[in-house]
Amino acid sequence: MSATRKRKESKKKAQNTDDKELENNVDEKGRPSREVRTTTDPSIYKKAASRALVRVVFIALFLIGLMFIRGKEDMKTLAKQSEKYTKKTFQTSCSKDYDDYKRFKGCTPVRCGRIVMDGVISEPEARGLLSIAKKGLAYGGSYGGASILDLHSGALSKGSSFINLYKFLENEELDPIFSKRDEQLYTTIKNRIKAVIATEFAIKPSRLHLTHPTFFSRMTSAPAQTVHDEYWHPHIDKITYETFDYTSLVYLTDYSKDFTGGRFVFVDKEGNWTVEPKVGRLSFFTSGSENLHYVEKVASGTRYAITVSFTCDEDHAIGDPNFS
Repeated sequence: MSATRKRKESKKKAQNTDDKELENNVDEKGRPSREVRTTTDPSIYKKAASRALVRVVFIALFLIGLMFIRGKEDMKTLAKQSEKYTKKTFQTSCSKDYDDYKRFKGCTPVRCGRIVMDGVISEPEARGLLSIAKKGLAYGGSYGGASILDLHSGALSKGSSFINLYKFLENEELDPIFSKRDEQLYTTIKNRIKAVIATEFAIKPSRLHLTHPTFFSRMTSAPAQTVHDEYWHPHIDKITYETFDYTSLVYLTDYSKDFTGGRFVFVDKEGNWTVEPKVGRLSFFTSGSENLHYVEKVASGTRYAITVSFTCDEDHAIGDPNFS
């Protein structure tokens, strides 16, 4: 018997065996038996789709990762924790991201860059903001390494999701945890940051509006439990949050003293630029892809900061929080 004939007969025999097994696995109405129905549960297809999505995301992150890992070979420091800067400016060309949105004359970025300033916010004021953050976060906290507190919406990380801090306090019949002094400090700092951004980017303050999300963040070295904990991925604020035109951060703890890791990193073609957090340090930048960035994973300790975001679109403006 030739080898070709043997292969054909072997294939035919296997097919007959498969057909017989299929016949034996149907009930009297011709439906797959319980065993077969179990193995073809629709959730299997959902899991397969999920795995495919994970692969796509992994590939995308890998490509982005190549860009910032390559930059790590030539990591440069834009602002050291040990130094004090009246103003340190890094100019960039504006990206085309802003063309995808409604432009606001005299506000939408035409001069782009990133600026670091020490002294705009005093250390006692920064400690006051830290106290506000700790008061709120004491009632929640993520299972993973990143927790947020949004005083405007009341959103507070709790376990693997979020709660409304104000409703929680009300339901538990607890007194307000923030004082009038806390409210005044928060508003004063916000207005000061707005004025500085308007000055540095030649904008009329009246055209710049606080927007959402504006929030406190607490980062630790705890392993991520949900996607909300994965703060270390490179991203663009204008794409992540369409409302953003100008992003600012105030650091409330010190790099290398209160925590290690956790530096803020701008990703550029020539290499990455780091900002080392310092109590009271203000860092702000235009929110487009000219300022792709990420935060290093915190290796030890606890990193606190507040992100204060601004928009040129009055329709997306938010008011000051009502702490009560």
